[in-house]
Amino acid sequence: MMDSDWIALSEADVDERESQLLAHVLQSGRLSSGPMVEAFESVFADFHERKYAIAVSSGMTGSWLALRALGIGPGDEVIASAYSWHHIAHAIVHVGATPVFADIDYWSGSIAPKSVEERITPKTRAIIAANCNGHPAAWKELREIATRHGLRLIEDSTEAIASRYGEDLVGSFGDMSIFDLSQPLAVSCGEGGMVLTDDADLASELRYLRSHSLGDRMSVSVGSRVPMQACMSDLAAAVGIAQMERIYEILARRKKVETWYHEVMQTFEGIKPPYIADEVTEVHWMLYVVHLGKRFTASAREKLIEDLDDEAIEVAAYSRPLHQQFHYTHYGYRKGVGGLSNTERIADRSLALPFHGFIDEDEVRFVVGTLKDAATNVGAGVPIY
Repeated sequence: MMDSDWIALSEADVDERESQLLAHVLQSGRLSSGPMVEAFESVFADFHERKYAIAVSSGMTGSWLALRALGIGPGDEVIASAYSWHHIAHAIVHVGATPVFADIDYWSGSIAPKSVEERITPKTRAIIAANCNGHPAAWKELREIATRHGLRLIEDSTEAIASRYGEDLVGSFGDMSIFDLSQPLAVSCGEGGMVLTDDADLASELRYLRSHSLGDRMSVSVGSRVPMQACMSDLAAAVGIAQMERIYEILARRKKVETWYHEVMQTFEGIKPPYIADEVTEVHWMLYVVHLGKRFTASAREKLIEDLDDEAIEVAAYSRPLHQQFHYTHYGYRKGVGGLSNTERIADRSLALPFHGFIDEDEVRFVVGTLKDAATNVGAGVPIY
């Protein structure tokens, strides 16, 4: 547990409203999934202008349920990014399908449409594209590819709540859209997730697969489509509702911190403003990520992390590419194999700095100044975006 002298990577943004709704649930006698979850689903769907929202226990179970609802399983392939949160690839594995990793766009970090299309085979059933660290993926091109090849398009908006591609909010582009709601995300209810869709049949199947009902106890047919126990609790939903009520307040505080980082980073040789694509109209970063210079290695980044840790600053590697993790070597992946050059180039040098609404300007200056000193000590070069 960190003491108050630490500058934490993330800190939950909670206030009196969360306490009020939690107290209401505690006094209601209903802690498990119930009316508060239904209310949270309604609020979340309305915010994103989607017809249906299904609250789940985590982003990974939401991803698993989405794949199951599409009938995806053994023998099928699903294209995803290796430069992403673990829950996507893990969900593909858990349904028995094969994850096929496409490369990313060098600037946005999101999956590259050209790389996706190159990996489509007769076994491909779906594309899962993430809005990387808040920056929307190339949804127009991805939708065209999915339509042309008859594939399902699933959107992982975990890192990008309230960002916009054109005039539309993220979470509105996939046949189903997945949100994880744990830290360090801007909207967090502790643990939990949400799946959005406009398809009534998919929504019904997601709800069925999410949890057993009392009627299933005597059912002879439940074995054909075995549900999980993947509900969200009313306690988590209460926090989620309060967070959605205050979402613009939460995001405004984070934007102020982002502005301070941008200003101070201008004094750091080689730093450029974070990339925002022409078709993207609003970005809400999940973390403030620095891309280190070419002379940095993964081991040099680890030394930076250690140096900042010595100064009570919590930083982290933004991504450890999934294709380099042990399980995925079973599919033939390893560093330098698989045509993921941008993924490897960026992932080895990405460094996430403390980013939440309770950091002040002096702390931002201390973080950046300490990083500059540590980079000089490592002697590997200067950071660049």
